[in-house]
Order: sequence, then C-alpha cells, then structure tokens
Amino acid sequence: MKELSWQQFDQAVSSLAEQFMGRGCSGVFGVPRGGLCLAVALSHALERPLLLEPAADALIVDDVYETGRTLEALREQFPDASFAVWVSKCQARWWTTAEVSAAEEWLVFPWENAEKASADQAAYRASRRLS
Repeated sequence: MKELSWQQFDQAVSSLAEQFMGRGCSGVFGVPRGGLCLAVALSHALERPLLLEPAADALIVDDVYETGRTLEALREQFPDASFAVWVSKCQARWWTTAEVSAAEEWLVFPWENAEKASADQAAYRASRRLS
C-alpha cells in the first residue's frame, strides 16, 4: 500500500491548477467520495465554483483513474467536459493526471482511514473480480 500525504495532495493540486489555468470551465465537479477534496481545492485554485452536479463545460475530477469505469461513464454523458485525476493507474489519454502509479498498487489518500484501507481494498477487488 502506498500512503499519500497532504503535501503530495497540495503538489498535485498545484500541478493540475497550472494545467487548467486559463481554460474556460463553468466550475469543478468532484466525483463523490474521492474526488470531493480535489474538487474543492481546484475550485479555489482556479477561482471557479464547486458544482453539485457535472456539467458539459465543467472540469470533472476524481482521486484516481483505476479501471476507468467512473470517468468513462461521465465522459459518455459529458463529452465536452474536461477530466482530471490526482493519480492514474495508466498513462493518461483523454484525461489529465498529476501522477501515474503502478496498476497493482493500492493507494491510501490522506483523507482515508489507513487502518480500514485493507478492507476497502478487498471489497473493491471483490466487486470488480480482481485478484
């Protein structure tokens, strides 16, 4: 397991904000649960509102691009939106990432309970039939 820190979070926010500065977007939407912290931080950094729902011209963010299920479903609904994640488990294609991590590496974000990470990992892998 790789535990990420608040300092790394701040660095990721700075990196992503720099990449999206000057691009027009109506606001920032964070995928619940993991994307919310990133969305709040980016809405402040970009001086854009935090959106309660995704929108066609929004920046849609999540904590991690793992299997792609979440962001790909949102991309189908909002093809003109911009997408970003803190950590991607593969090279970014149509989304922007601050960091790339090994696909098999389980991440523990600073807002998560590290003690419960093993149970979260097991439940996640079982729900997606991953070993």
